[in-house]
Amino acid sequence: MGKKKSSVPPEEHLLLPPHPARSDAQATPIVDTHTHLLSTFSFYRSKYKQGKCETVYDFVREMYKDRGVEAIVDVYCEAPVQAQWRELADSALSEEDRKRRWGGLEYWFVMGVHPHEAKEYNDDVEREILEAMAHPRCVGWGEIGLDYHYDNSPRERQQEVFIRQLQHAVRLGKPLTIHTREAEEDSERILKQYVPKDHRIHIHCYTDSPEWASRMLDHFPNLYIGITGVITYATNLNTSAVIRQMAVTSQSPFRILLETDAPFMTPSNIYNSLKDVKGRLPLSHSAMIPWTAEFVADVANEAAAQGARWDVDQIMRTGRENARKMYGV
Repeated sequence: MGKKKSSVPPEEHLLLPPHPARSDAQATPIVDTHTHLLSTFSFYRSKYKQGKCETVYDFVREMYKDRGVEAIVDVYCEAPVQAQWRELADSALSEEDRKRRWGGLEYWFVMGVHPHEAKEYNDDVEREILEAMAHPRCVGWGEIGLDYHYDNSPRERQQEVFIRQLQHAVRLGKPLTIHTREAEEDSERILKQYVPKDHRIHIHCYTDSPEWASRMLDHFPNLYIGITGVITYATNLNTSAVIRQMAVTSQSPFRILLETDAPFMTPSNIYNSLKDVKGRLPLSHSAMIPWTAEFVADVANEAAAQGARWDVDQIMRTGRENARKMYGV
């Protein structure tokens, strides 16, 4: 029998063309507020075993070159904590190293334990997270929260670990990166009970109801809704409904953050710019954010008040400014 052909597009298709509606990559820089860089690089190496990028630094320099990726917030949410976090964080301490290793990228990170792994949370894990919080490149605690869709950890344990991490983050004044899925009631109750109203909160990869988003935005003035490529998926209507809600109420600038959740959530509209690609890209990365911004602008324009118009550059600028407000990056 003949060998089955791989459906993975050639590696060069990961090197994206400029977004057609983005006027100036330097004037509207990308800040990816939520990416899993080590997982993304691992996906890349598994799909492209002969790939030209041999290290995570090679990958960043190659994929982001001339694409206006100014900064990323890398996310460590495993238990036990990935040992490699310190090497990457230390490698971004000096401007010289950031230029040499990262191609000028501003590398930042957050750390916490994901609700899926709450059952693995213990004093040793917490001790290492607390140590990471003191690192100059650490800008927050997360992603943490509740996930009742998969229930990979018992719900009671998820809540215990969520509260414990919230208390530490609030004590340290660290911004929060929150994961919540199908757990609106408990997430809202816990956040309102344990987090001060003015604390900075990023509800990452938002897919819950627009009503819950509205309540949380009203209660927490420094809360932002994280928008990933999942907004482009036909199976997800909630995220678009949140954007329409913001547009109707003339909330300007939108309280959103742009993110990839790489290696997941490749924006489906990216294939409009990749006409020659056969199959689907096996991973996402930070240079894809302009396509998410394009979709956000289109959705906002469906509901915007007369005379109000959004475009890719406006959404990119909003995301960039909000990243500065949320994480100080």
